[in-house]
Amino acid sequence: MRTIGIAGAGAWGTALANAAAAAGNDVVLWMRSAEQARSLAATRANERCLPGVTLHERIRPTAELADLASARAVLLVTPAQTTREMSTALASVLPVAVPLVLCAKGIERGSGAFLCDVVEEMRPGAPVAVLSGPSFAHDVARGLPTAVTLACRDAALAEAMANALSGPTLRVYHRGDVRGVEIGGAAKNVLAIACGAVAGKGLGESAKAALIARGFAELLRFASAYGAKPETLMGLSGLGDLVLTCSTSQSRNFAFGQRLGQGMSVADASGGKLVEGAATASALVALARAKNVDMPIAEAVEQVLSGAWTLDQAVDALMNRPIKSEH
Repeated sequence: MRTIGIAGAGAWGTALANAAAAAGNDVVLWMRSAEQARSLAATRANERCLPGVTLHERIRPTAELADLASARAVLLVTPAQTTREMSTALASVLPVAVPLVLCAKGIERGSGAFLCDVVEEMRPGAPVAVLSGPSFAHDVARGLPTAVTLACRDAALAEAMANALSGPTLRVYHRGDVRGVEIGGAAKNVLAIACGAVAGKGLGESAKAALIARGFAELLRFASAYGAKPETLMGLSGLGDLVLTCSTSQSRNFAFGQRLGQGMSVADASGGKLVEGAATASALVALARAKNVDMPIAEAVEQVLSGAWTLDQAVDALMNRPIKSEH
């Protein structure tokens, strides 16, 4: 794969563009603004999203979506709730054989659809893959060692894309369980909000550790109900990503929850920034209820975000659940 397309030039898109270029690919990096594309091409720096990171020489910024048509694979790195819009637009310019690799983590609100299903609806017959795992954009952009998972139902294509994207500091594993990889990425963001709230409220490291463990149990139950393989969730895109996202304020979802725990309103805690877990919470809970999957932590997050519960009420509800066997 000599040319890789990246649709979305935020922090994660720019970081993946640098990683793909470092792996030996020519990269076409698409963004919505023609002015920003010209500026990025001239300065070779995305100071707004990744200050201090130089854009690799093999990256070509553009604002023309049609420029992605020459790519052998395109990574879709725009917010989860724009997946339908973007996959529809890309369907008009990409050959049907070009795989679209989803790099956002979420579930579509309203429809409750998994993002891969949205793409398959908009691009019938075209291959779709998911890239997920414990990774921060700044780490990847700066060349710090990182490992992620790429899943595609076509095993040979998954291996080819993993090899194409793997470079000196980014290791990409591959597997066929698309559903498991995308569930791990989507659900952990909701659970990270809960862990952030525990930290912000000063409930202690013991509480946070318990929340991660019980949150992972919820994730496993949900994934199993929707046909994912347990071993997928034990890997990078499940447990690995959950531990990272639930452990540091570098995670936007954790930081959002932390501010909630400190007493901020939902609106103020977001700081005007996208919080994927907040956008996903209601859809995740609705899907869990549809399969009678018990997800008390995710439900507590959804209740707090909707304004139905205070954080104190959420804590009381979790601590006063009936005592039962851990498994």
